[in-house]
Amino acid sequence: MIAVRPGPPLTGTVTVDGSKNAALPLLAAAGALGRPVRLGNIPANTDVKNLLALLEQAGWHVARPVGEQTTAVLMPTESRHTHPELPQAAHIRASYYLVPALLARHGEARLPWPGGCRIGARGMDLHFKVYEAFGDRSAQDDSGYRIEAVTPRTGTVSLVLPFRSRGATVAAVLRAVTTGRPLQLGEPNLSPEVLSVLDALRSVGWETQISAHLLTLSPPSVGQKDAVVWQVPGDKIEAGTLACAIAATRGTARVNGVHGKDVTPLVTALRRLGIPASAEDNALRVHAQDTRPTSRPLRAIATLSPGGLDADFEPPLMALALGLPGTHLFADAINPGRHGNLLPQLARLGAEIEEIAPTECRLTGPQQLTGAGVEATDIRTGSALMVAGLTARGVTTVGGLDQLRRGHADLPGKLRALGADVCEVTP
Repeated sequence: MIAVRPGPPLTGTVTVDGSKNAALPLLAAAGALGRPVRLGNIPANTDVKNLLALLEQAGWHVARPVGEQTTAVLMPTESRHTHPELPQAAHIRASYYLVPALLARHGEARLPWPGGCRIGARGMDLHFKVYEAFGDRSAQDDSGYRIEAVTPRTGTVSLVLPFRSRGATVAAVLRAVTTGRPLQLGEPNLSPEVLSVLDALRSVGWETQISAHLLTLSPPSVGQKDAVVWQVPGDKIEAGTLACAIAATRGTARVNGVHGKDVTPLVTALRRLGIPASAEDNALRVHAQDTRPTSRPLRAIATLSPGGLDADFEPPLMALALGLPGTHLFADAINPGRHGNLLPQLARLGAEIEEIAPTECRLTGPQQLTGAGVEATDIRTGSALMVAGLTARGVTTVGGLDQLRRGHADLPGKLRALGADVCEVTP
């Protein structure tokens, strides 16, 4: 477990790892491309390690260049296992990103239902509709699902998503890659993580046109076989979590390695709370020292709309808002089970949060928290509890590190680099 104690304001400079949420679809895209791909800035969290292991089990060779711990080279091997068994896929939500690559290599994908954080239903009905639009056939039972590539088809695939699902958008894009067919996708998810996949595909000749309501994708006019080099963008959620920790302690620090545009919604929320913050080309700055927070209410509403607040920003913002004046509203209908995880843990620290609905709550600050034993029941609950522990009286111990490490290779180490009193202890 991790012990967190209050201390001085956080100061200094720290660099975030590559983004887990961007690395996972980029690794799947590398598998779908069917040629060598060198991917840099790969984070060392367990979700990414699990996906790399799944690719190896399914017939890809993964090489680590000497002296480059954050780089991997993915290459399809000559041997083609028939219908590889991938039980480890049950431990990671992003296993569903591998379906297009598996279809291209083996003609079918057999996977257990996705696991990961317990923050709501993991419905895949929309994924199945995407594959059916490409002419694939799906079947499900209690243990998992099977997608089978049937008769190859040609021509443009056109479909409209009923909501902006990141997983379904990536599924459609990667299935277009493996079939070589043009795609017209209405109401796509246009999060930075999806855009990083589209940027990667553009680098190998795929043409994309993007508007708020339509994504079109066209295959290269000439086939390419050369090896390609892609880069995982910096982790915007880790940057946002560190920014909330800096703000909670009234510190001043710089978080490097993140695209400024990716954290703009988080910066807007911090400024609303009276915390001076700015997003630069490759950094996020927080200057909370000697500032007086406003009493203006914050409305932190998670949304899938382009440019909206990512749901993973909401938990650390909630932990920060507990110490700031004003009455603040938080809502996350994207992950309907997250508040059920987060609110009881914050309550152990003495937080008083009014649950308006299962996905919506309200709190009034400032509140003084008191250290206690809490549990990281999912990745973002764990990181939010660490932010809360930085201002709670006494010692806060955070258990469930296996969940925290699924999304962060070493969040405690980055907090320590800024001066936080954080250490790992043996129970």
